[in-house]
Amino acid sequence: MNIGFWVCAASSIVFLLLALLFTLLKGKAAILISGFSTMPKEQRRLYDTKWMSKDHRNMFLIWTAILGVGALLSLLISTYMAIPAFIVWIIMFFKDVHLDEEKAFGKYKF
Repeated sequence: MNIGFWVCAASSIVFLLLALLFTLLKGKAAILISGFSTMPKEQRRLYDTKWMSKDHRNMFLIWTAILGVGALLSLLISTYMAIPAFIVWIIMFFKDVHLDEEKAFGKYKF
């Protein structure tokens, strides 16, 4: 049983579904972004939700590709090929996570 393949494939499918959700809901999907949903409505109006949703959709698609390649390589080469895929994903994840509201959403202000 190739656990690397299954973990990467399942994660890739989850991120693909999230990307599809953000594609279908467009600007309304911004409410699903952590930190944005806890803002007061008056403050949320100051941000471009369509741009925010598009950026998160693209981020999920990149994560899907990284983990999809990891799944494919772990199936074709070695189950250990999933480890570099997850390391790259973790680096990408922490690059995009911000604890400060201004750093997280500042570029989306009108």
